[in-house]
Amino acid sequence: MEYVAHLLKDRKLKNLVNVNMPVRLQKRENIPVYLCASIMSQQLSTKVADVIHKRFLRLYDTNLPTPEQILETPFETLRSIGLSNAKANYVHNVARFAIEKGMGHKHLNKLSNEEVIEYLTEIKGVGQWTVEMLLMFALGREDVFAVDDLGIQNAMIKLYDLDNSDKKRFKEDLLRISKKWSPYRTYACIHLWQWKDSVPIKKD
Repeated sequence: MEYVAHLLKDRKLKNLVNVNMPVRLQKRENIPVYLCASIMSQQLSTKVADVIHKRFLRLYDTNLPTPEQILETPFETLRSIGLSNAKANYVHNVARFAIEKGMGHKHLNKLSNEEVIEYLTEIKGVGQWTVEMLLMFALGREDVFAVDDLGIQNAMIKLYDLDNSDKKRFKEDLLRISKKWSPYRTYACIHLWQWKDSVPIKKD
């Protein structure tokens, strides 16, 4: 894998890169459903989020409802599967945005990472962290750095002996170190999460 040789140049990061088990990114078919699932999982344990997501999918004849089907789902029905008032509204917001402005691969693939973030954070309930996860795990973008993710931050504090008492300087340090990983920062993030035996934990 091309990214492996690049990340091995970082003397500290190279100890985390498992050359025998390279990371492979994939693209999800249904971006709106992935984004809805991300919203549902915010501030919940993985187990609880998985239960709610399965309930959501069982509302439809297929596992990949269209934005139109989601928007037609009554608010009370969304609440009945365990969503808060806010999350039920956010799910409808995603579906409405997908219908009115577009959220398919054909459209998003034309945009840079920064443009995708700017585009999708127009949706109330969708923040930068959520879009960064979408870029990594739904669009398969190779060069995304989730600077606000707590798992990434904690891993880099330990690995690079960073001081996070000054938040501004700490963020600058994170971005400075991550630049050397470009254009494969997504893979670096994944190896940092694996090293900390963690999952992305910054929730918008």
